[in-house]
Amino acid sequence: MEPAIQLEPNEARIFGVLVEKQLTTPDQYPLSLNAAINGANQKSNRDPVLSLEEDEVAAAIDGLEKKYLVRRVFSRVERFQQNGRDTLKLDFPELAILAELLMRGPQMPGELRARVSRMTELESVNQLMTYLANLIDRGFVQRIGAAPGSRTERYVQLLSPGLHPVDAPVLEGPLEMPPPRTSTSEQLVALEARVERLERHLKILAEHLGEAMPEDK
Repeated sequence: MEPAIQLEPNEARIFGVLVEKQLTTPDQYPLSLNAAINGANQKSNRDPVLSLEEDEVAAAIDGLEKKYLVRRVFSRVERFQQNGRDTLKLDFPELAILAELLMRGPQMPGELRARVSRMTELESVNQLMTYLANLIDRGFVQRIGAAPGSRTERYVQLLSPGLHPVDAPVLEGPLEMPPPRTSTSEQLVALEARVERLERHLKILAEHLGEAMPEDK
């Protein structure tokens, strides 16, 4: 089963960014057009790294709006917020998982949990697997084989098919729990997520103290 809504590549990136920024920097959300461009072209937590122009991002937002995945709001400047909870009928943890897969491609459960934890708390891999099972049942996610040189299965989103290359067959049957041992690469991913949470808290503190911190590029 495939989701009724399908996203173009630029729409997928912008939708993922809107979900991510709502959950990681709520004080700066909804996003202005310029903030959406910066988020789309951000070098960290993106694969591939893009260099979208203003007209490309504006066109992606228009496409998402037609699919009822984006709403425009107005304050001093026009801003944009995602509408995935209503349109896709997904809760925030499921949206965070989907956004992570949209922005970085197929991932193993351990690294996926660590990266999604930047956006929403996941108590265990078991909890992640529960969310993944629902996303698979709904047709938003697919279970695939391990990457070359690895033994661990991965998960890929289906909201924008073909967005990332998939070099493994689709797996059928019940979900397998990953081994309890954490690999070195997954430990590094978890450390990266903790560092990003710390940087986010420091940025908020700096803003309260009137000190500006550089944006991610």
